[in-house]
Amino acid sequence: MNRIGLALGGGAVLGAAHIGVLKAIEEKGVEIKFITGTSIGAFVAALYAFGKDWNEINDITSELKWMDISSISLSRYSLLSNEKFGALLVEHIGDKKIEESMIPLAIIATDAVSGEKVILKKGSVAQAVMASTCIPGIFKPVVIDDKMLIDGGIVENVPINTLKKLGASYIIGVDLNANHNYQKPGNILDVLLNSFHFIMQQAAKLQTEDADLLIKPDLSSFDRTDTTQIEELMKKGYEDTIKILGEIDFNKKECWVVEIFNTIRHKLGI
Repeated sequence: MNRIGLALGGGAVLGAAHIGVLKAIEEKGVEIKFITGTSIGAFVAALYAFGKDWNEINDITSELKWMDISSISLSRYSLLSNEKFGALLVEHIGDKKIEESMIPLAIIATDAVSGEKVILKKGSVAQAVMASTCIPGIFKPVVIDDKMLIDGGIVENVPINTLKKLGASYIIGVDLNANHNYQKPGNILDVLLNSFHFIMQQAAKLQTEDADLLIKPDLSSFDRTDTTQIEELMKKGYEDTIKILGEIDFNKKECWVVEIFNTIRHKLGI
């Protein structure tokens, strides 16, 4: 198999589980040829697409605090700005453009005016990730090509359909919200995040149906905003993923059949 694609979904701090998923994928020797990401999944996908392995990404995120990636915003549209998020990417991969990535990359955002999905495949990586992670009401919208963009989780939280359009013929999706219990909100941030993720959780059930392999780590015991859990989230993402991958031989005939079938479907537009 040589056209395997990986779609990383959103989920705030739960996104640290993506690092464990990548660790398991690397250990299994699965070569990712295409990658897409939404929200926190876009941040991890961007780092991976530009050559950072799971260990390097873990180092980058392990010391993060909420205020490390946000700052007070004077905008009438939000409480905070996530410009520091973009600066963090520039610090670690440089001021790169999406089309310069080592692995073909697409990042999902939402047009705040029309509500339409915006697929970012060109232009500043940092700006694209800032747009994709722009939780409505919390972070200031990002303007790209005269479009006001907000979090891509509104339209495609696990960007599987986008991954197919990118050229992947075997789809691995990672849904961080499928197995999650919500706690009683403790503050306004929890209320906003819970409300936002209720929407994403319902939409993702339909979006993930076309995945050839769907990874759904059990993150029910974790909080979405507590950055002290990053190491535990990474470990849980790894443990749940390695169990699934351990049951699959990507060189088996069955996997090749799936890939060939999906390639035919893609060319026929069905």
